[in-house]
Order: sequence, then C-alpha cells, then structure tokens
Amino acid sequence: MTWIAENLGTIIVCMILVAVIGDILYNGFKKKRKGMSSCGCNCSCCPAGGTCHKNEK
Repeated sequence: MTWIAENLGTIIVCMILVAVIGDILYNGFKKKRKGMSSCGCNCSCCPAGGTCHKNEK
C-alpha cells in the first residue's frame, strides 16, 4: 500500500496519458471507418500527392 501512496502522482499522470492516447486512437479509427482521412489536400507538398486524389481528375 505504501508503494501506491508514494507513486500516486505518477500513476495518475500515466492514467491520464493512456486515456488521451486511447481517445486519439479511437477517434482516428472511427474516422477511418467512415472513410474520412487526415489529408489536407495540399498535394504540392505531399510525397504521395499523385496517388491519393488521382480519381478526382
């Protein structure tokens, strides 16, 4: 029990980080399932600029 008391701050920070990272991943997978992407449509700067929007021409 003393170990938990001594490391309570670290445990809380780790739990918050896990929750934030989990939320980011969940939202990313949710957007991916809906067909959304993180593309900013600035293809002149993108290394894959010629591949992702080739069907829109």
